[in-house]
Amino acid sequence: MGWQRYLDDFHTHSPGITESVLSRATHEGRTPYDWLLDGVPQLERGPVLDLACGSGPLSRRLSGHGYLGVDGSAEELALAAARGAGPLVRADATRLPLVPGSFRVVVCSMSLQILTPLPEVLRETVRVLAPNGCLVALVPDSGPLRGLDALWLTGLLTALGRTLTYPNDPLLGPRLSQLLHDAGLRPAENRRRRFAYRMRSAADAEVFLDSLYLPCLLPWRRRAARRWLHAAARAQGSSARPVRTRSSRSRPACSIGPTEPISGR
Repeated sequence: MGWQRYLDDFHTHSPGITESVLSRATHEGRTPYDWLLDGVPQLERGPVLDLACGSGPLSRRLSGHGYLGVDGSAEELALAAARGAGPLVRADATRLPLVPGSFRVVVCSMSLQILTPLPEVLRETVRVLAPNGCLVALVPDSGPLRGLDALWLTGLLTALGRTLTYPNDPLLGPRLSQLLHDAGLRPAENRRRRFAYRMRSAADAEVFLDSLYLPCLLPWRRRAARRWLHAAARAQGSSARPVRTRSSRSRPACSIGPTEPISGR
């Protein structure tokens, strides 16, 4: 099964699963969604495009700012609409049915790692951004970790027999700044933070496991991972969700001709 088919099936059968975890993952009482919006400097000016909006967790926070949610999953959008999110559009992130330069802000929560091909997604994002508009994205990261994080993570990965990877991992590391530059974006900020998803019951453990992208996982591996996470729940443990925000601006309309590439993270 190819990645896109797996992704379609995942969100068909588990709409809202990402929100179920991230809305309960906290750092000093705040969620990754709250933190993402801290990085939006032009929020009051709108309009705002929520790219790969999923079940619409940002819609409530962005009401009144010219919000539009876009996602490729009919099931995710149906759940978002049932929860009062909107307006919503079903579309491919590489072919947005939107007017060029129509958004001051694009937000993207935990999706740049899975949207392919990423260079096309970024170019399309720039197309719909107004000059000097802002893209703020939340993506997974490897740290920071602390305390027992390494123990729980090592046990989970051992049970799964794999690391937690995404198709765009090679592009979201040191190469990302150049990729943003090539798409017409100027990297502005790069921040990292650890959020903790606390597992107090077997149900909490099941939700966390179900939220992971694990194509081609053997059934016995899933059972082993479930046992490990259930043990974590009995110990009243938590699973760390380190994330990173990247904010970038589109170039001003008066910027013509080649510019020097930007390197580094």
